[in-house]
Amino acid sequence: MADYGHELHFGTFLTPNNAEPQAVVGLAQLSEQVGLDLVTFQDHPYQPRFLDTWTLLSYVAATTVQIGLAPNVLNLPLRPPAVVARAAASLDLLSGGRIDLGLGAGAFGDAVAAMGGPRRTPGEAVEALEEAITVMRQLWDTGTRGGARLAGKHYVLEGAKRGPAPAHSINLWIGAYKPRMLRLTGRLADGWLPSSGGLGPDKLAEANLIIDEAADAAGRVPTDVRRLYNISGSFTGSGGFLDGPPRQWVEELTELAIAEGTGTFILASDDPEMITIFAADRRRSGQFHGHTDS
Repeated sequence: MADYGHELHFGTFLTPNNAEPQAVVGLAQLSEQVGLDLVTFQDHPYQPRFLDTWTLLSYVAATTVQIGLAPNVLNLPLRPPAVVARAAASLDLLSGGRIDLGLGAGAFGDAVAAMGGPRRTPGEAVEALEEAITVMRQLWDTGTRGGARLAGKHYVLEGAKRGPAPAHSINLWIGAYKPRMLRLTGRLADGWLPSSGGLGPDKLAEANLIIDEAADAAGRVPTDVRRLYNISGSFTGSGGFLDGPPRQWVEELTELAIAEGTGTFILASDDPEMITIFAADRRRSGQFHGHTDS
Protein backbone atom coordinates (compact mmCIF):
# COMPACT_ATOMS: atom_id res chain seq x y z
CA MET A 1 0.00 0.00 0.00
CA ALA A 2 1.38 3.41 -1.02
CA ASP A 3 -0.20 6.48 0.53
CA TYR A 4 1.49 9.64 -0.67
CA GLY A 5 -1.06 11.84 1.10
CA HIS A 6 -2.33 13.57 -2.03
CA GLU A 7 -5.94 14.62 -2.35
CA LEU A 8 -7.67 13.05 -5.33
CA HIS A 9 -7.91 15.16 -8.48
CA PHE A 10 -9.57 14.32 -11.80
CA GLY A 11 -9.16 15.82 -15.26
CA THR A 12 -9.34 15.39 -19.01
CA PHE A 13 -6.72 14.78 -21.70
CA LEU A 14 -8.02 16.30 -24.93
CA THR A 15 -6.90 16.07 -28.55
CA PRO A 16 -6.25 19.56 -30.01
CA ASN A 17 -7.69 18.78 -33.45
CA ASN A 18 -7.90 21.88 -35.65
CA ALA A 19 -10.61 20.67 -38.06
CA GLU A 20 -13.22 22.19 -35.71
CA PRO A 21 -11.18 24.56 -33.54
CA GLN A 22 -13.98 25.41 -31.12
CA ALA A 23 -14.80 21.75 -30.42
CA VAL A 24 -11.80 21.18 -28.14
CA VAL A 25 -12.45 24.53 -26.45
CA GLY A 26 -16.01 23.37 -25.77
CA LEU A 27 -14.73 20.13 -24.24
CA ALA A 28 -12.39 22.11 -21.98
CA GLN A 29 -15.30 24.29 -20.87
CA LEU A 30 -17.41 21.18 -20.30
CA SER A 31 -14.64 19.76 -18.11
CA GLU A 32 -14.95 22.81 -15.89
CA GLN A 33 -18.76 22.83 -15.93
CA VAL A 34 -19.01 19.21 -14.72
CA GLY A 35 -16.63 19.89 -11.83
CA LEU A 36 -13.33 18.39 -12.96
CA ASP A 37 -10.10 19.82 -11.57
CA LEU A 38 -7.86 19.85 -14.62
CA VAL A 39 -7.86 19.95 -18.42
CA THR A 40 -4.77 18.95 -20.40
CA PHE A 41 -3.79 18.82 -24.07
CA GLN A 42 -1.38 16.82 -26.18
CA ASP A 43 1.62 18.73 -27.53
CA HIS A 44 2.92 17.63 -30.93
CA PRO A 45 4.18 20.80 -32.67
CA TYR A 46 5.14 18.82 -35.78
CA GLN A 47 1.54 17.63 -36.30
CA PRO A 48 -0.30 19.99 -38.70
CA ARG A 49 -3.68 18.47 -37.82
CA PHE A 50 -3.37 19.89 -34.31
CA LEU A 51 -3.77 23.37 -32.92
CA ASP A 52 -0.62 24.72 -31.31
CA THR A 53 -0.90 23.59 -27.72
CA TRP A 54 0.47 26.75 -26.10
CA THR A 55 -1.87 28.96 -28.10
CA LEU A 56 -4.76 26.67 -27.14
CA LEU A 57 -3.84 26.77 -23.45
CA SER A 58 -3.86 30.56 -23.55
CA TYR A 59 -7.22 30.68 -25.32
CA VAL A 60 -8.82 28.19 -22.95
CA ALA A 61 -7.44 30.04 -19.92
CA ALA A 62 -9.31 33.13 -21.13
CA THR A 63 -12.58 31.21 -21.63
CA THR A 64 -12.63 29.37 -18.29
CA VAL A 65 -12.64 30.52 -14.68
CA GLN A 66 -11.15 28.03 -12.26
CA ILE A 67 -10.09 24.76 -13.86
CA GLY A 68 -6.37 23.91 -13.87
CA LEU A 69 -4.56 23.78 -17.21
CA ALA A 70 -1.50 21.90 -18.43
CA PRO A 71 0.20 20.49 -21.52
CA ASN A 72 0.32 16.69 -21.44
CA VAL A 73 3.22 16.63 -22.13
CA LEU A 74 5.17 19.60 -23.51
CA ASN A 75 7.61 18.78 -26.31
CA LEU A 76 10.74 20.45 -24.97
CA PRO A 77 13.03 19.77 -27.96
CA LEU A 78 10.88 22.19 -29.97
CA ARG A 79 10.21 24.63 -27.13
CA PRO A 80 13.25 26.41 -25.61
CA PRO A 81 12.90 26.10 -21.81
CA ALA A 82 13.81 29.73 -21.11
CA VAL A 83 10.94 30.84 -23.36
CA VAL A 84 8.64 28.22 -21.82
CA ALA A 85 9.48 29.54 -18.35
CA ARG A 86 8.47 33.10 -19.19
CA ALA A 87 5.39 32.00 -21.13
CA ALA A 88 4.21 29.70 -18.33
CA ALA A 89 4.76 32.33 -15.64
CA SER A 90 2.92 34.92 -17.74
CA LEU A 91 -0.06 32.64 -18.34
CA ASP A 92 -0.09 31.65 -14.67
CA LEU A 93 -0.30 35.31 -13.70
CA LEU A 94 -3.04 36.00 -16.25
CA SER A 95 -5.08 32.94 -15.26
CA GLY A 96 -4.87 33.41 -11.51
CA GLY A 97 -2.43 30.57 -10.78
CA ARG A 98 -3.98 27.79 -12.87
CA ILE A 99 -0.99 26.59 -14.93
CA ASP A 100 1.14 23.50 -14.38
CA LEU A 101 3.49 21.80 -16.83
CA GLY A 102 3.65 18.22 -17.98
CA LEU A 103 7.09 17.75 -19.54
CA GLY A 104 8.46 15.20 -21.98
CA ALA A 105 11.95 14.49 -23.23
CA GLY A 106 10.63 14.39 -26.79
CA ALA A 107 9.45 11.39 -28.77
CA PHE A 108 9.17 11.07 -32.58
CA GLY A 109 12.74 12.14 -33.25
CA ASP A 110 12.38 12.26 -37.05
CA ALA A 111 9.40 14.62 -36.79
CA VAL A 112 11.27 16.84 -34.32
CA ALA A 113 14.30 16.97 -36.64
CA ALA A 114 12.07 17.76 -39.63
CA MET A 115 10.93 20.88 -37.77
CA GLY A 116 14.50 21.97 -37.18
CA GLY A 117 14.77 20.56 -33.66
CA PRO A 118 17.73 18.63 -32.26
CA ARG A 119 18.14 14.94 -32.92
CA ARG A 120 19.11 13.44 -29.56
CA THR A 121 19.91 10.00 -28.29
CA PRO A 122 17.72 8.73 -25.43
CA GLY A 123 20.49 9.57 -22.96
CA GLU A 124 20.90 13.07 -24.37
CA ALA A 125 17.14 13.61 -24.19
CA VAL A 126 17.14 12.86 -20.46
CA GLU A 127 20.14 15.17 -19.93
CA ALA A 128 18.39 17.96 -21.83
CA LEU A 129 15.20 17.53 -19.81
CA GLU A 130 17.14 17.81 -16.54
CA GLU A 131 18.85 20.97 -17.77
CA ALA A 132 15.51 22.38 -18.93
CA ILE A 133 14.04 21.93 -15.46
CA THR A 134 17.00 23.83 -14.02
CA VAL A 135 16.54 26.63 -16.54
CA MET A 136 12.86 27.08 -15.75
CA ARG A 137 13.23 26.99 -12.00
CA GLN A 138 16.13 29.47 -12.08
CA LEU A 139 14.14 31.96 -14.14
CA TRP A 140 11.14 31.66 -11.81
CA ASP A 141 13.37 32.21 -8.76
CA THR A 142 13.12 35.98 -8.44
CA GLY A 143 14.21 35.82 -4.80
CA THR A 144 17.81 35.08 -5.77
CA ARG A 145 20.01 38.01 -6.64
CA GLY A 146 21.89 38.19 -9.90
CA GLY A 147 21.22 36.72 -13.28
CA ALA A 148 20.50 33.04 -13.92
CA ARG A 149 23.44 30.96 -15.08
CA LEU A 150 23.82 27.45 -16.40
CA ALA A 151 26.70 26.00 -18.37
CA GLY A 152 24.80 23.02 -19.71
CA LYS A 153 25.51 20.68 -22.57
CA HIS A 154 22.16 21.42 -24.20
CA TYR A 155 21.03 24.72 -22.67
CA VAL A 156 23.02 27.73 -21.49
CA LEU A 157 22.09 30.73 -19.36
CA GLU A 158 24.59 33.58 -19.27
CA GLY A 159 23.25 35.93 -16.65
CA ALA A 160 19.66 35.91 -17.91
CA LYS A 161 17.36 38.22 -15.98
CA ARG A 162 15.03 36.33 -13.66
CA GLY A 163 11.26 36.57 -13.78
CA PRO A 164 8.47 36.97 -13.97
CA ALA A 165 7.61 34.89 -10.94
CA PRO A 166 4.44 32.86 -11.52
CA ALA A 167 1.32 33.40 -9.44
CA HIS A 168 1.84 30.04 -7.73
CA SER A 169 4.57 27.42 -7.63
CA ILE A 170 4.16 25.79 -11.05
CA ASN A 171 4.29 22.01 -10.77
CA LEU A 172 6.50 20.08 -13.17
CA TRP A 173 5.12 16.62 -13.98
CA ILE A 174 7.32 14.29 -16.02
CA GLY A 175 6.04 11.74 -18.50
CA ALA A 176 8.46 8.92 -17.61
CA TYR A 177 8.54 5.18 -18.30
CA LYS A 178 12.12 3.92 -18.21
CA PRO A 179 14.43 3.74 -15.17
CA ARG A 180 16.62 6.74 -15.97
CA MET A 181 13.63 9.03 -16.48
CA LEU A 182 11.92 7.59 -13.41
CA ARG A 183 15.02 8.36 -11.32
CA LEU A 184 15.05 11.90 -12.70
CA THR A 185 11.41 12.20 -11.67
CA GLY A 186 12.24 11.13 -8.13
CA ARG A 187 15.14 13.56 -7.89
CA LEU A 188 13.59 16.67 -9.36
CA ALA A 189 9.93 16.52 -10.37
CA ASP A 190 6.73 17.53 -8.62
CA GLY A 191 4.80 14.73 -10.28
CA TRP A 192 4.94 11.59 -12.40
CA LEU A 193 2.63 11.47 -15.44
CA PRO A 194 2.51 8.16 -17.34
CA SER A 195 -0.34 6.85 -19.51
CA SER A 196 -2.11 3.56 -18.97
CA GLY A 197 -1.54 2.68 -22.62
CA GLY A 198 2.22 2.89 -22.12
CA LEU A 199 2.37 1.55 -18.58
CA GLY A 200 -0.39 -0.72 -17.34
CA PRO A 201 -1.63 -0.62 -13.74
CA ASP A 202 0.30 -3.83 -12.95
CA LYS A 203 3.56 -1.94 -13.62
CA LEU A 204 2.89 1.07 -11.39
CA ALA A 205 4.29 -0.43 -8.19
CA GLU A 206 7.66 -1.23 -9.75
CA ALA A 207 7.98 2.26 -11.25
CA ASN A 208 6.82 3.92 -8.02
CA LEU A 209 9.58 2.11 -6.14
CA ILE A 210 12.24 3.50 -8.50
CA ILE A 211 10.87 7.01 -8.03
CA ASP A 212 10.68 6.61 -4.24
CA GLU A 213 14.27 5.33 -3.98
CA ALA A 214 15.55 8.19 -6.15
CA ALA A 215 13.67 10.72 -4.04
CA ASP A 216 15.15 9.30 -0.86
CA ALA A 217 18.67 9.32 -2.34
CA ALA A 218 18.25 12.98 -3.31
CA GLY A 219 17.24 13.99 0.21
CA ARG A 220 13.59 14.33 -0.69
CA VAL A 221 10.60 12.29 0.45
CA PRO A 222 8.41 10.23 -1.91
CA THR A 223 5.40 12.37 -1.01
CA ASP A 224 7.10 15.25 -2.84
CA VAL A 225 6.08 13.54 -6.09
CA ARG A 226 2.37 13.47 -6.98
CA ARG A 227 1.37 10.36 -8.96
CA LEU A 228 -0.81 11.21 -11.97
CA TYR A 229 -2.19 8.74 -14.51
CA ASN A 230 -3.61 9.28 -18.00
CA ILE A 231 -6.33 6.67 -18.40
CA SER A 232 -8.61 5.46 -21.18
CA GLY A 233 -11.32 2.85 -21.44
CA SER A 234 -14.96 2.20 -22.16
CA PHE A 235 -18.18 2.20 -20.18
CA THR A 236 -19.74 -0.39 -22.49
CA GLY A 237 -17.09 -3.13 -22.42
CA SER A 238 -17.22 -6.38 -20.53
CA GLY A 239 -13.74 -6.99 -19.20
CA GLY A 240 -10.25 -5.62 -18.74
CA PHE A 241 -8.99 -2.51 -16.99
CA LEU A 242 -11.57 0.30 -17.17
CA ASP A 243 -13.59 -1.70 -19.69
CA GLY A 244 -16.99 -1.88 -18.06
CA PRO A 245 -19.77 0.08 -16.32
CA PRO A 246 -19.09 3.17 -14.21
CA ARG A 247 -19.15 1.16 -10.99
CA GLN A 248 -16.19 -0.87 -12.25
CA TRP A 249 -14.30 2.38 -12.94
CA VAL A 250 -14.98 3.60 -9.41
CA GLU A 251 -13.70 0.35 -7.92
CA GLU A 252 -10.58 0.12 -10.08
CA LEU A 253 -9.57 3.76 -9.70
CA THR A 254 -10.17 3.61 -5.96
CA GLU A 255 -7.93 0.55 -5.79
CA LEU A 256 -5.16 2.41 -7.62
CA ALA A 257 -5.54 5.39 -5.30
CA ILE A 258 -5.25 3.15 -2.24
CA ALA A 259 -2.70 0.58 -3.43
CA GLU A 260 -0.47 2.72 -5.66
CA GLY A 261 -1.03 6.19 -4.26
CA THR A 262 -2.31 7.60 -7.54
CA GLY A 263 -3.55 11.09 -6.76
CA THR A 264 -4.70 12.36 -10.15
CA PHE A 265 -6.65 10.51 -12.84
CA ILE A 266 -6.82 12.15 -16.28
CA LEU A 267 -9.32 10.79 -18.79
CA ALA A 268 -8.13 10.59 -22.40
CA SER A 269 -11.40 11.11 -24.27
CA ASP A 270 -13.03 13.62 -26.62
CA ASP A 271 -16.52 12.22 -25.95
CA PRO A 272 -18.72 14.73 -24.03
CA GLU A 273 -20.92 11.98 -22.59
CA MET A 274 -17.93 10.02 -21.33
CA ILE A 275 -16.46 13.14 -19.74
CA THR A 276 -19.76 13.83 -17.97
CA ILE A 277 -20.04 10.28 -16.61
CA PHE A 278 -16.41 10.36 -15.53
CA ALA A 279 -17.06 13.57 -13.61
CA ALA A 280 -19.91 11.86 -11.75
CA ASP A 281 -17.58 8.95 -10.95
CA ARG A 282 -15.06 11.48 -9.65
CA ARG A 283 -17.26 12.31 -6.70
CA ARG A 284 -18.02 8.68 -5.91
CA SER A 285 -14.33 7.71 -6.08
CA GLY A 286 -13.38 10.60 -3.82
CA GLN A 287 -15.94 9.64 -1.20
CA PHE A 288 -14.86 5.99 -1.25
CA HIS A 289 -11.23 7.04 -0.81
CA GLY A 290 -12.06 9.29 2.10
CA HIS A 291 -12.19 12.67 0.32
CA THR A 292 -15.39 14.59 -0.18
CA ASP A 293 -14.07 17.73 -1.82
CA SER A 294 -11.71 18.55 -4.66
